[in-house]
Amino acid sequence: MQHRLRYVISVLAAAVILLLALVHWGARFYTDWLWFGSVHYQQVFLTILLSAVGLRLAVWALVFAVLFANLFFTRRPIVNAAGTARRIQEGDVVTLVQPSWSRLIAPRTVTLLFAAASLILAFLISEPAAGNWLAFQQFLHPAVFNIQEPIFHRDAGFYVFRLPFLILLYRLLLWTAALSLLLVSAIYVLSGAASGGVRDILNSPSARRHLSILLAILLFIRAWGYRLDQYLLLYSEHGVVYGAGYTDIHARLVAYKILLVLCLSSAAILLINIVLGRLRPLIYSIGILVVAAIVLNGIYPALMQKFLVLPTEQDKERPYIENGIKFTRLTYDLNNIESRLFPAGGTLTPPDIKNNEDTIKNIRLWDYRPLQQTYSQLQEMRLYYEFKGIDVDRYTIDGHYRQVMLAARELNQEQLPEQAKTWVNEHLKYTHGYGIVMSPVNEINSDGLPRLLIKDIPPVTGTDLKITRPEIYYGESTDNYVAVNARGQEFDYPKGNDNAWCTYQGHSGVDVHSFWRRLMFALSFSDYKLLLSGDITNSSKLLYYRNIKQRVPKIVPFLTYDSDPYIVLNNGRLYWIWDAYTTTGMFPYAEPAKPGFNYIRNAVKVAVDAYNGDVTYYAADPGDPILQSYSHIFPGLFKPLANMPAGLRSHLRYPEDMFMIQAQKYATYHMTDYRVFYNKEDKWNLPTEVSGTNNEEQPMEPYYTIARLPGDKQPEFIQILPFTPQNKKNMVAWLAGRSDGSKYGKLLVYEFPKQQLVYGPAQVEARIDQDTTISQQLSLWSQRGSTVYRGNLMIIPVKDSLIYVEPLYLQAEQSKIPELSRVVVALGDQVVMEPTLEQALNRIFNGQLTQTGNNVPGIPPATGESVSGLAEKANQIYNQALTRLKAGDWAGYGESMQQLKTILLELQLKTK
Repeated sequence: MQHRLRYVISVLAAAVILLLALVHWGARFYTDWLWFGSVHYQQVFLTILLSAVGLRLAVWALVFAVLFANLFFTRRPIVNAAGTARRIQEGDVVTLVQPSWSRLIAPRTVTLLFAAASLILAFLISEPAAGNWLAFQQFLHPAVFNIQEPIFHRDAGFYVFRLPFLILLYRLLLWTAALSLLLVSAIYVLSGAASGGVRDILNSPSARRHLSILLAILLFIRAWGYRLDQYLLLYSEHGVVYGAGYTDIHARLVAYKILLVLCLSSAAILLINIVLGRLRPLIYSIGILVVAAIVLNGIYPALMQKFLVLPTEQDKERPYIENGIKFTRLTYDLNNIESRLFPAGGTLTPPDIKNNEDTIKNIRLWDYRPLQQTYSQLQEMRLYYEFKGIDVDRYTIDGHYRQVMLAARELNQEQLPEQAKTWVNEHLKYTHGYGIVMSPVNEINSDGLPRLLIKDIPPVTGTDLKITRPEIYYGESTDNYVAVNARGQEFDYPKGNDNAWCTYQGHSGVDVHSFWRRLMFALSFSDYKLLLSGDITNSSKLLYYRNIKQRVPKIVPFLTYDSDPYIVLNNGRLYWIWDAYTTTGMFPYAEPAKPGFNYIRNAVKVAVDAYNGDVTYYAADPGDPILQSYSHIFPGLFKPLANMPAGLRSHLRYPEDMFMIQAQKYATYHMTDYRVFYNKEDKWNLPTEVSGTNNEEQPMEPYYTIARLPGDKQPEFIQILPFTPQNKKNMVAWLAGRSDGSKYGKLLVYEFPKQQLVYGPAQVEARIDQDTTISQQLSLWSQRGSTVYRGNLMIIPVKDSLIYVEPLYLQAEQSKIPELSRVVVALGDQVVMEPTLEQALNRIFNGQLTQTGNNVPGIPPATGESVSGLAEKANQIYNQALTRLKAGDWAGYGESMQQLKTILLELQLKTK
């Protein structure tokens, strides 16, 4: 009795758990439906849902029908086996015993058992179908690349849009046929064993016919598989390059064709065997195929590769190497990289620095890692604020085109004090971040800290940049749902010893205007307090999926997204811009960049309003065939890039991840001659640099800068990454990605003369370490307990020369704020370290720059005066300021104080 009670309780518990899971899933589905409606993408949600569910149901039904039909044909042998009594002989006595389980075996019971087994197995087999809904939709909505591969002469669109679904269909059919054959064979064998006549069962005409038909179907499907395997040779990794090689075409392709014919022949023999009724053809057909597959697909290609290809591999593989080069360059858009010669042998003069002042003034002296720490110490204001990352961008500020660094001040609820982590605070009060911090890339104040263009709460700026809507409800740290327009007000920002409060004025969120919705949200979020809270009214809205790295891919999950969304200030509002890529791993002959894709285009730009959460997808490359396919599947999803506000378009930049992938590929695939490529004679590497506090070499990151490219008249915002030759440290070229105006998206590679030595980043780092003055100063700082942080080495093109700039930051033990302490500049054979960039350049040019008036904003000019001279001058200016103050000359007083600040800054730097 107790055992039965435990059984009943276990069944009830399992049923309750299953019911709760279904209720939770239903609630989550409902709230997702409401959310997609609030962001106006319900049609996208429906298309994805119906595609995934519809495809799985169709596969489930088809597989169930096949399995059940085959199992149903085996019902008679099972019933007959159950009715056969077993013969037991003891001496001269023979006893016929009916198996105890035979009473349970009735035609109806067997049918129900087969139906249940077929349903479960079909459900398991159909599982991959739902995850491949996109392959199904692209099969129905293909596009054309107008590029034919050279082996089968099919357009690349066949491989990208049709082949993935054909492979899925083939595997589903193969699994279904193989499982049917396995189940049927097992049932026939077990039925024969139960009745004592295995041979009788297998020799029966019905069993032979059934097995022959199933095996013939399986062979027909496998024959189709060999046809698909021929196409998959274009993704082979056996040769010198990715894609089909000599052995693949002359051995494996031939093997697949022969095996295809053998499969069809064996299938035909098996169908004929239905009439003949013999068992041997079943065995012979399988044996011949196994032996042929081993010989043709294993031994024969290995022998050809070893004895025919390897002795003359370069010549044998020539057309296939050329195919690999051609298609890899195409899929990563390397063909559109413009190559120019950069002499790098010129000698810069002071007038050259003056003529390129716009480049010099935008050399980035702040490394984003120490700057993030500095921002955190200076501008987070409260524990719950954080700067998730530092972005590099450009703005026109007071009429000047400036490169800046900025960060969004987001609210991270995880950093609230423990006593403040209440449900009300986390969901009703602390709902949003506030404002941004912005600073020029190269300016410092008297304390070695960045000069802030936008700072504090509420935002304060002395420029023409204004923020009218600083609240950040959607960002990279907003992981929790919040309720707005509740009974009480939300915390807005800290205000002295008090706080400022506000009410959300945006249109984002889902209305909570009924008990039913509150119940569904409580179940979906697993939060019963949402149902019981008296602060939430019928006018309240719920804001969820607020983290943009969750929000954006939830709407469009089939794009690949860049690792770094960045914040943009436009017309007083804050937006996030996020680059998205169309990718595929099915482009023939193209070498993969990483597991998963061998084709990439920056086809989409995503803009997210940080206040309202509006997400807009803009088609940045409407000519991309993959984007065209998506546009057919989801009409109206992608807006023309011309519809993006002009203020946001001016902040589009060449994306970092795409640039890095292209640079990695171009390092090898700039070699277009098959002989050079085969021998890797001119392979390039990405450089290394010494950065951080551990003085260890690490891969150099691409960096943004404003520079005037050689031959151009205007400076522009570009991304740069140098190249070094294989097994050497000197620099052979550098790649530039352009981001401004009509030049956006264009890549330039500047190659250096091969007979000329141009220092690479690692060589410059070594020269810095070998300089006795610099190394002694670094050691001295370290001995005093300070931490020295080496920033990114910047290589800046100026005219026909390169200037190497590396900032050094110092952080004292008692301080958590890194300060920009020195700037190292290398030009030609000179390496100098000075407190400022201007002083370093002035020293390189023997003090001649002071005569040009070439001073970087915010950095005092190097006057060459002694410490005592500067002190005397400071005293004179101070007395002058007091005189102007007594006379009521406030403008003159301010001018004097600014002069005094400049002198004191230089005095401080000289005494460090």
